[in-house]
Amino acid sequence: MARQRRALRLMIITLIPLAVWTLGALIIMWPGDVSKHISPNISTYSVEGLTVQSARITQVAEINCDGVPGSASAPGAEQTCGRATVEMLDGPETGQVIEEITLKASDFESGVSVGQKVKLFRIPMEGMPAQYQFSEFERGTPLLFFTLLFVAAVVLVARLRGLMAILGLGWAYFIMVYFMFPALVAGSNPLMVGLVGGSAIMFVVLYAAHGFSARTTTALLGTLFGLFVAAILGWIATEWAHLTGVASEDDMILSTAAPDLQMTSVVLCGIMLAGLGVLNDVTITQASAVWELASTDPDGKRLFSRAMRIGRDHIASTVYTIAFATAGASLGTLLLLSIYQRPLFETLQNEVFSAEIIRTLVGSIGLVAAVPLTTAVGVAVVSASRKSRGEISLKDASRNAPGDELIDRSRFDRN
Repeated sequence: MARQRRALRLMIITLIPLAVWTLGALIIMWPGDVSKHISPNISTYSVEGLTVQSARITQVAEINCDGVPGSASAPGAEQTCGRATVEMLDGPETGQVIEEITLKASDFESGVSVGQKVKLFRIPMEGMPAQYQFSEFERGTPLLFFTLLFVAAVVLVARLRGLMAILGLGWAYFIMVYFMFPALVAGSNPLMVGLVGGSAIMFVVLYAAHGFSARTTTALLGTLFGLFVAAILGWIATEWAHLTGVASEDDMILSTAAPDLQMTSVVLCGIMLAGLGVLNDVTITQASAVWELASTDPDGKRLFSRAMRIGRDHIASTVYTIAFATAGASLGTLLLLSIYQRPLFETLQNEVFSAEIIRTLVGSIGLVAAVPLTTAVGVAVVSASRKSRGEISLKDASRNAPGDELIDRSRFDRN
C-alpha cells in the first residue's frame, strides 16, 4: 500500500502543479481584442472593394481555351474551357443573371453542370456595372457531408468514447482559434503559447476520451513530456536553422497584416501542434499496453521489456505515418522538383522543405522520448497497485515458468 501511495502521490505531485500552471497561464495570457495588432486597410485581395459572392449556374457551354488565363498547356495537349451563365444568390445584384463567366480548363474539366453553386469575385467599376470572375466552387455541402459521416462513423464504432473524443476535438479547436492564434498575432512568446495551449488541449482531450484513471494519467504525463521535448528542440532548431517563417507569398501577406506577429513563432508553434496528435496516440496506446500485459505477467522488468517491444513497433510505424503525411501534403511541390531535377540536398535546404523536415524530425524525437517514460510510469503504477492488493505471480510463489496466472497472496495464507 505504501508503494502504491508513493506512485500515485508522485503522479499527483507532478500533475497538479502542471494543471495549475496551465490554467493560470491560460487566464493571464488570454488575448483580448487583437484588432489593434492587425494592420488597417489590409485586404485579402489586391483589388480595393473586391468581394466574393455566391451564384448558381443556369447554363454552361464548352469553349476554346485560347486566351483564357490559367489554361496554358504544353504543345500538342488539348484542353477545353467553359463559359457559364449564372444567377446571383447574394450581393448587390441578387437575382440578376450574369453572363460570360469564363472557366479555365482545370475548373471546367473537373465537372460543371447546371444547378451547381459557385463563388464569384465581384469587382466594382466606377461608372460601370460591377464585373464578375469565377473564384471557386461551392464546397460547403461535401465538407458538411463528410464531417457528419466522420462523426457518425466514430460514434457508431467507438460509442460514448468516440463522442467524447469528438467533443475533445471541439475543445482543441476552441483553444487554437480563440487562444493560440490570437496570442501569436498579438506577439506573445511562441514557446509559452505552444506549451500552454498544448497542455490545455491534452488535459481535456485525454480525460474526456479515456476517462479519469491511472492509465490515462500515465498517458498524459508521457504526452506532456513529449510536448516539452518537442518545444525545446523546436526552439533550438528554429534558431539554428534560421527558419524565418517567411517562405511563401502567404507568409509575406501574414507578416504585413500582423506586424506584431513573430513569423518564427509560426514555425515553432507549428512544430508543437503537429506533434500533439501523434503523441496522444502513442502514449495512450502504450499505457493501455502496459495495463493489458500486466494481467498476464506483473513482473516489473519483464513487463517493461514486453511493453517496450510494442512501443518500438508503434514508433516505427508512426515515423512512417508522419513522413508519408508530410509527403502527401507537399506532393505537388515534390513533383515539380522532380521535373526540375535540381540536386536533392541543395533543394532540401530551401526553407519550405527544411521547415517540414525539421517539423517531422522534432515531432518524431518527442514521440520517441515519450514512449519509454510512459512505459516506465505505467509499470511503476501497475506494480505498486498489484503489490498493495497482495497479488503475486505463480512464478514468485512456486518458481514456475513466466506467464503463469496471477493469484492472491491471501489464498496461500488461508490454505
